[in-house]
Amino acid sequence: MKKTLFIAFLSAACFMMQAQPPNITLYMPRNIHTAYLHETRSMDGKPGPQYWQNRGIYDISLSANPPDRHIKGTEKITYYNESPDTLNHPVIKLFLNIHRPGATRMSDASPDYLTGGIHIDALSIDGKQANWHDPEEHMTWQSIDLPKPLLPHDSVQLTFDWNYEISIKSSREGMLDSTSFYFAYFYPRVAVFDDCNGWDQMDFTDLQEFYSDFNDYTLRVTVPKNFIVWATGELVNPSEVLQAAALSRLVLSMKEDAIIPVASKEDLAKHSITSQNETNTWIWKASQISDMTCATSNHYLWDASSVVVDDAKNRRVSVQSAYKDEAEDFHHMVEFGRHALDYLSHQWPGVPYPFPKTTIVQGFADMEYPMMVNDNTSPSLPFSRLVVEHELAHSWFPFYMGINETRYGFMDEGWATTFEYLIGITDLGKEKAEDMYKQFRINGWIHDPSAEEDIPIMTPGNALTGIGLGNDEYGKPSLAYLALKDLLGDELFRKGLHEYIARWHGKHPIPWDFFNTFNDVSGENLNWFWNNWFFTNYYDDLTIEKVETRANGFSMQIRNIGGFATPVDIIISYEDGTKQTFHQTPSIWRKDQRLAMISINATKKIRRIELDGGIWMDADESNNSWLAP
Repeated sequence: MKKTLFIAFLSAACFMMQAQPPNITLYMPRNIHTAYLHETRSMDGKPGPQYWQNRGIYDISLSANPPDRHIKGTEKITYYNESPDTLNHPVIKLFLNIHRPGATRMSDASPDYLTGGIHIDALSIDGKQANWHDPEEHMTWQSIDLPKPLLPHDSVQLTFDWNYEISIKSSREGMLDSTSFYFAYFYPRVAVFDDCNGWDQMDFTDLQEFYSDFNDYTLRVTVPKNFIVWATGELVNPSEVLQAAALSRLVLSMKEDAIIPVASKEDLAKHSITSQNETNTWIWKASQISDMTCATSNHYLWDASSVVVDDAKNRRVSVQSAYKDEAEDFHHMVEFGRHALDYLSHQWPGVPYPFPKTTIVQGFADMEYPMMVNDNTSPSLPFSRLVVEHELAHSWFPFYMGINETRYGFMDEGWATTFEYLIGITDLGKEKAEDMYKQFRINGWIHDPSAEEDIPIMTPGNALTGIGLGNDEYGKPSLAYLALKDLLGDELFRKGLHEYIARWHGKHPIPWDFFNTFNDVSGENLNWFWNNWFFTNYYDDLTIEKVETRANGFSMQIRNIGGFATPVDIIISYEDGTKQTFHQTPSIWRKDQRLAMISINATKKIRRIELDGGIWMDADESNNSWLAP
């Protein structure tokens, strides 16, 4: 590039990064703006006086007979229309159609992945048989026609009978081995109808994740004897499906810190765990939850313990694991789970775990579900612990907060990545936690020099793929949340986070609710920060532009080439061999996001000045130091 062209380019870039006034107005799509006009949401970050959301009561029965892959189900849904709108064509989500040949997906599908999808055998509406028309091959949702409109504050009853063939090799659910199955997204469900987008008609592509209402569930899972079932919710008929000794151990585990083997290898060999009926029906219940998942096996070991998550109420929650004996890391998984829920409940986010239990199942997905985790096994215990901590952190985001992961995945993955890093400081120490964070969350994505790195975080997730999705949902928003923590300080950051959770748990927050809540709680207009991190195509790159020494120290100019409002440490090396670090929070970019003027008192002669961004690693570190002449 010619020098004159380069200078012109640099000048244009600097012009685009001019200081933004603190009272900047955030971009808001027209549909979101309409929600605020309708007062379903409030500009102070609270649910508006007209806020509403729909809900359902699901009664589901599932039957499986491994190794037979044919699964049958039936369900009754009572769906309540709490909206001000009359509904005529409810949308039914059919996630398992992702396995159909021809389905729209973001990755190649092996023959073991493919099935015929989900087949609806019968549909009735308010007790009367209705016609069902299978959607096109590539569709993972289908509208149905109601015989009469569903008026506001009325309900409709839908009954589905369905069957499907469980996938041999899937990315999130399916066969774990020939007699161990993981069931997720296995039942037809009514899509979310909300105040911002109406019916959720986005296809599931096996990349972006999910958006669900808060419903009440009863789940009945019928399997042969000697098959154990683990599921979301609480087991309501344990004495019917478990033999006395196993039940006694399970009950004891819910009162103890000790890890108790509910089903050992020897117990399984003696068939002394489940009731010895030809089949057993395990019944699970959960209220105000966004999904139900379950797993079954006739040879998985079963460990259990419990941990106090709410000191004020002395409330314990059950921590369980199900795994193959040869998976060495899973012999420690209940221990890892207890530690994670203890930390997450008491430290960050510091809100008691909101559910009665969690179960960590050995699978292959490294995937979170309400009260359930499907994790791969690893020879590295620290890595296994990190993964389960990340997945359990999702208990708050998106399962306690009803986040639309399909559009705004950064609202849950970004937080889980942040909490994973913070708990890692306790697990590994700050230096090792930072190294691991850099390795998995920054080096893999944020140091990618391609345009996909620079896509704004606020880009809807359903419009992203690959690197862009990873950048925008994991690493970049996590860095933004941690930069906010540095900007506000722990006390105010915690206050804002807790208020956001208190206002929006059990509801459907959108990014503007988060932004506005922190503005409200902090008493500051942080729109300059939100715009900088979430709405721009900036990246991390600082440079020392100018240093002037004085009798009592020095002044320096730090140019923000990349644009993000990051914290930075200024490290001074003195001629006598000593060093001193001066931390700068993102507030240095509040007035001018292009250039920061820093003055520092120093009584000794300076030899070298360096910039260290820590986990906010510079794209170009070659210009991060200055040597005294």
